[in-house]
Parts: sequence; structure tokens; C-alpha cells
Amino acid sequence: MFPLLHTALAAVVLLAVAGCSVNPVSGQNELALLSEEQEISIGRKEHPSILETYGRYGDAELQAYVQRVGEKLAAVSHRNDLIYRFTVLDSTEVNAFALPGGYIYITRGLLAYLNSEAELAAVLGHEIGHVTARHSVRQYSAAAAAGVGYTIGAILVPELRNRGAQDLFNIMGTAILRGYGRDHELEADRLGAEYLARAGYAPDAMLDVIRVLKNQELFERERAKAEGREPQVYHGVFATHPDNDTRLQEVIAAAHAIESRPVAPTDPRRFLSLLDGLTFGSGAKEGVLRGQRFFHQELDFALTFPDGWKVENAPDHLTATAPGESAILRLTVEDRNRRVSACDWLQSRVAGGVRSREPLTQSPLTGCSGSATVRTPYGTRDARVAVVYHGQRAYLFMAAAKNVYGAVREFLPTVRSFRPLTAEERHLAEPLRLKIIDAPAGSSFRSLAAGSRIPNHPEAQLRLLNGRYPSGEPHAGEPIKTVQ
Repeated sequence: MFPLLHTALAAVVLLAVAGCSVNPVSGQNELALLSEEQEISIGRKEHPSILETYGRYGDAELQAYVQRVGEKLAAVSHRNDLIYRFTVLDSTEVNAFALPGGYIYITRGLLAYLNSEAELAAVLGHEIGHVTARHSVRQYSAAAAAGVGYTIGAILVPELRNRGAQDLFNIMGTAILRGYGRDHELEADRLGAEYLARAGYAPDAMLDVIRVLKNQELFERERAKAEGREPQVYHGVFATHPDNDTRLQEVIAAAHAIESRPVAPTDPRRFLSLLDGLTFGSGAKEGVLRGQRFFHQELDFALTFPDGWKVENAPDHLTATAPGESAILRLTVEDRNRRVSACDWLQSRVAGGVRSREPLTQSPLTGCSGSATVRTPYGTRDARVAVVYHGQRAYLFMAAAKNVYGAVREFLPTVRSFRPLTAEERHLAEPLRLKIIDAPAGSSFRSLAAGSRIPNHPEAQLRLLNGRYPSGEPHAGEPIKTVQ
């Protein structure tokens, strides 16, 4: 037992000697198993992967604007010698994150809910704070130090060191995309508020952004509870609303005391004008839902779901749920690689085989339907399955019911509604976009929602977009976001 203890102590000492560096923010020595050059190299290597995964949003003016605001903050940060790259990602996620070395991202999904340049600066300042405090490096160093034996091996054996480098981003990935935990997130808020003050923005903008995110979380939790699923929230590190969070209030108060540039007034109309036309919700590459009809421009198809069913568009599938969660229908797509009949293809793709196969003909497309025992959200049970061929792709449908098999009677009409887009339908496959208008006198978010094309929860979404969730109404003449 004692030799093992001595080995562990020796390893810790070696780590401390080999991996000690000065933190740029605190000025204190800390364990850091990556040099600054290695840190920058990780960001440079992973940046193309981020762009490939999410896509760069195709608005050069908006991209340039975000870069300018970010550079203004980076210039007054603790690591102003780094070259920072700020990118708007073409993603519906409400998120922002930073790679090591100064690569910072904000999604169009989050941008849509911001209402001023100061709020944008707060988001970017928070992410700059993660970079300047080297949170990803500290996260990795802590994880590596926990596996002391492997770390020592990596120091002494070059082959292990190379293998560790390959796994490096995987270790950091969850924290980078989903948050670092309460202490690091609070430190990023503190640094972001400080950079806001030094760059001439009101530090209170940090609170405004956290209110936006907290309201998003509250809405998502209410919606997830009603839909019987787990909520998907951004970071979610604050258990209380920011107005009641003592530590956060102290951070903002401290930022007000920083010697800084005078707060520069910003024109909200200028900021909102840059968001005019911003894609809202699914883009053309994901397909667009209009009522119960779904249109996909890139894949060239249209589809109609049953009345009253709730449709969710995920990156790799479409899911429609019957009222009361009584039945579910899911659509996925695969490339075809062999010239086989639709029924043979369906038989090969469904484990356990397909019973009562029946060819489908819906000119100019062909397909096949049948029954199978498959795993569903309700457990393993009988379900209806079908495939439709369109071009070089196969579209696979699956429908199952919670209790009564007959609840999937709408299955075949939905499958038969699958067809290529007509010339008249192509404009319907264009995504929804933000439209900035002056609020009409006497208008309310309920009245605006009545004419909105937002498919789900339009009033709540309009409130969130305009910073009025869960209550509050537009004032006559003020610029507000609508969706068209």
C-alpha cells in the first residue's frame, strides 16, 4: 500500500513541476498540461470541424459586424495578443461557445433572441472570458491529473503522448459545448462584465443576456414537461433567476467599479436592422414546416402530417406525435446503393423482417409498406413501416401507438402524401425569417401571434424574441421582431 502511495505522490510532484504555468487572468501559478501553442493548435485544428458540423451562416454583413464587436472586447481582455475569430453558425440551437486559442462561435438561434449590441457583446465577452482564463486547458489538466498513471506514461512514452493528443478534444468537448460548471461560468461572467465595462458597454447587459437564457430555459422546461421528454437547455448552471442570484449580482456590481470608457449609447434599431431577414427555426437545408405540411427544398419533397399532430424537425429525422402522446410517426432518410425493389430494401432494413408487405405506387414514386415488431418510444411492439424511393434516396417511415394499434390509421395517408415538390411549392420551402416592424397601436403578442407563421407556441416565441416573456406587451411604434 505504501509503495503505491509513494508512486502517486511522486506522480503528483512530477505533474506539478512539468505542468505549471501562470494564468493570464489571476497571475497565479496553476497546473496546465498544455502550452499556449498547443492550445492554439487545438482551436486551429477543430475550427474546420465546427464549420463542417454547423455551417457558417451566409450573411457577410452580419458576420463582419459580430467580428467587429468581438474584436472591441478582445482588445481590452487579458489575452489581447491572441487573434480572435468570431463566427455566426447556421444552427437553430440557442448556444455560444469557444474553442481554445480564440475561436468563438454564436449560433443564429441565439442571435435571434438578443435585442441590443450590448447583449451581443455580453455573450461574446463571456466566451472571451473562457479563453482568457484558459478554462478548457484547466478542464483538460484536471481530467488528465485524475489519471496520473496514464499522464506519467504519456510524459515518458512518446507513443502514449501521441495517442493522448488524439483524444484531447474529446476530453474537452462536453465542457466547451455545454458549459464548465458553476465556478468557471461565473468567472466567465465576471470577466465578460469587466470587458464590457472596459469596452464602453453597460455591464448590466450580462444580466440581460442571462435573463434571456433563463427565460429560454423556463419555456423549454414547461414545454418538455407537457411533451413528456427531457428539456434541452443552454448551460443551465444557475439554479435561480439572475435577479435573485447574489454571486452574479456581486460580479456585475464589481464591474461597475472598473475604470472604463464612458458607456456608449447604441441604437437598438441599428442592431435589429441587422437581424431583419435572419433565418428563424429550420433552414432550407433542414426543411420547413408550414402548419401540417412539410417542405424540403434540398431533398425535393413535400409531406402532409395528420391534423392535430405535433411535428418536430430534428437534424436527422422528422417526428410527429398524436394528441395525448397516443401515437408516434418517424421519418428518416438513407442513401440507396443497390437497385433492389422497395419491398426487398424494407425487408433488409428492419430487424426481424416485415410482415404483410404491400407495394406502394404513388406516381412517379414507388415504395412498400408492412408490419414489423420493432423498438419504439413505447417499448418493443408491433408497428407499421414503409419506405418510399425518391431519386437515389430511401425514405423510411415507422409508426407505433402507445396502447391501441388502430391509433396509427393515419399512417398510410401520410406516407401516400409524400411527393416531389411542385414548381408552385418551391417558394413554400423557403425558411421562416425575422421581420422587424414598428408595433401597431393597440397590438399585443397574442394578436401578433394569430397571424404568425411560427408553427409551435407562437405567442410564447414572440415574447421570448422580444424580451417580454412571460408577460408584457409591445409599445406603439417600438421596433419589434415578428416572423414571416
